[in-house]
Amino acid sequence: MENFSLLYPESSDRRFKTLTDEAVNDLSVDFLLDALTEEVYEKNLIRKIMTQITDDKETISYRRDIFDDFLRYPELRKELSELVVRLADLREIERFQKDQEASSLWLLINRLREIDEYVSCITSIKNTLESIDIHSDGMKQLRHNVTDIYNGSGFDELKKDIDETFDKARRLKSITIGVNLDSLLRPKNAGVLSLNDTEFGKPGLMRHFLRFTDGEDDLRHGNDVSNIKNFHPANPVSSNVIIGSYQQSATHNVHIETNDITGADPLSDALKKSVTDILKRTVKDIKSTLKKYINISGYALINLMPEIIFYIRWAELVDKITALGMPMCKAEIIDADERYCSFKEIYNLKLAIKNVQGDNIDIIRNDVDFDDNHRIYILTGPNRGGKTIFTQAVGLAMLLSQCGIYIPAKSAVISPCDNIYTHFPADENDTVDLGRLGEESQRLAHIFDAATDRSFLLLNESLATTNVAEGLFIANDVVKAMRYIGTRAVFNTHMHELARRVDEINENTEGNSVVASMITGVHDGQRSFKVILAPPQGVSYARDIAKKYGVTFEQIKDSLDGQDVVQN
Repeated sequence: MENFSLLYPESSDRRFKTLTDEAVNDLSVDFLLDALTEEVYEKNLIRKIMTQITDDKETISYRRDIFDDFLRYPELRKELSELVVRLADLREIERFQKDQEASSLWLLINRLREIDEYVSCITSIKNTLESIDIHSDGMKQLRHNVTDIYNGSGFDELKKDIDETFDKARRLKSITIGVNLDSLLRPKNAGVLSLNDTEFGKPGLMRHFLRFTDGEDDLRHGNDVSNIKNFHPANPVSSNVIIGSYQQSATHNVHIETNDITGADPLSDALKKSVTDILKRTVKDIKSTLKKYINISGYALINLMPEIIFYIRWAELVDKITALGMPMCKAEIIDADERYCSFKEIYNLKLAIKNVQGDNIDIIRNDVDFDDNHRIYILTGPNRGGKTIFTQAVGLAMLLSQCGIYIPAKSAVISPCDNIYTHFPADENDTVDLGRLGEESQRLAHIFDAATDRSFLLLNESLATTNVAEGLFIANDVVKAMRYIGTRAVFNTHMHELARRVDEINENTEGNSVVASMITGVHDGQRSFKVILAPPQGVSYARDIAKKYGVTFEQIKDSLDGQDVVQN
């Protein structure tokens, strides 16, 4: 159970690559986290899972099937949500196993309550998993593990011992102390005589103390306390003391130092030490009794908290999106070596989240394939025509699919990528030292140092801030490099000339990722946000827009000539 995970099957080598900080920012991961939960603790847990990219087909399928169960059964999410809250209170429980210094009885009782809650958690999740027709291998294995813990950890005996210990603790009402005095009636040493299940009354202690001076019959002869209780001195050499069954041991009483001049009486300190000592021995004995029941592997449930939270929060969000009529699908995962992707009616998840939050955005869906005929797309179109939205949509779909989460599309077939690399415009503050062109070129160099033929590259208006000739020169080489590596990519740009060169690049550059031109659709001057395979439109886009708003030369001239006619 210690190594069990809901993210990685037992046969997995748990390999992954970490999403870069730039990709985290460009894919708006923080926006997704804000939509998933308000808890900072949960955001950090989910972020860690989402930024560790695995391309292992078995692992992704394992996660995808588990997510299916979370999505299929709201009652499972409800029960596990409550369990997560309870487990959060038990994260310190392992310290109990390692804590050898705790001596106070209240600390022991507190730990017993935690263990009692742990037993209850195991019982609860066992009952929940047995009552639901779960399908995934991961959840079935979790059910098997929990059942083994329940049956193999002596829970019945443990529960009985905990209840008995609580009962004994509740019955402990007083402690009887024995004190030796010197000739001046000053305390020399002290020990515990007994632990009692009743409180002492409230007679005047001094009156009872002085009564023995009025009659010798009240003074006991010798120090035999066998008819009272076995004597339990503080600091014994060895002891096996537990509540309710006391055994006598070697005598090493607490020695009390008194001031010969003032007659100062440190009795209180001595008694405190004596009581603390016997409670310490009591605590240690009960802890050793409990250890034989507690299987440390059972605490692996606590280690599953981040994974459970991850699946619950994503299932809740997917439910909200599908409730609005937007498709979310379980992607089919194929071998990474095929470097293939096919999305039907893909859209940007951020837009769907905004609608969940109350917006009313008309979301356009698109079809796109990454295959032997076109793996690298040069995407052109007008400003605010949907190029960035589409580019980001593809990246988010890849990220979610490899996390095992349903993706924003009607259907999808995906060869996993080994990582997603992004190159979006940087903040102005990040370009001070190198300048804009130098900063962009440096980031591109870092990407190509890490990218492989299994990587996915998303470039958004890269190199657009320099002059056209310089930007086009570098962009042309960047596209050639992507073809040579064999990566999949979307490069959205205003460089229509770059898109016109796709045939030339394919013919003259070695590689097996074919470059294709894609455009965002415009119909009668209206942005449709649809993407299609086509040569760049260039001036025709601008002419459509100009005509729509009446700013072509002919329209302006006709308008001015008309004004002249009216004035005359």
